[in-house]
Amino acid sequence: MVNSGHSWIGKWRNQYGSTLIVTDDSGGAITGTFETALGDSSFAGVQVPVTGLHLGNCINFTFVRRSATGDSIASFTGLLRNGKLETLWHVINDQAVKSPRPDAPPQLIELPWAHAALTNADTFERLDQQGLR
Repeated sequence: MVNSGHSWIGKWRNQYGSTLIVTDDSGGAITGTFETALGDSSFAGVQVPVTGLHLGNCINFTFVRRSATGDSIASFTGLLRNGKLETLWHVINDQAVKSPRPDAPPQLIELPWAHAALTNADTFERLDQQGLR
């Protein structure tokens, strides 16, 4: 395994204020927690456990949530560059509270595949220096 000379352990924040806290990065595995700052996220209001993998400057972490509005899973894959963690993410939501048609009241519906998947990019910056070795 290539040793990048750094640790993933510590607190990271993205451009929206969401936080990733990595508590262990031993053996190429990642564990910790994630808390979104976005109120419209299916992960809003809770801190969720994170698991993942890393190799050198590459990282992947994922987390899940079961709520009254359905099951959700998120996966982030990224690369450490110039002290910043650049990631692409995918979120899959099984259900959502939406209006099934324009003239109907909102209700819990199973999402069709085209509306179940979200993807975007986030940049995380380290908030502490405890991860430096």
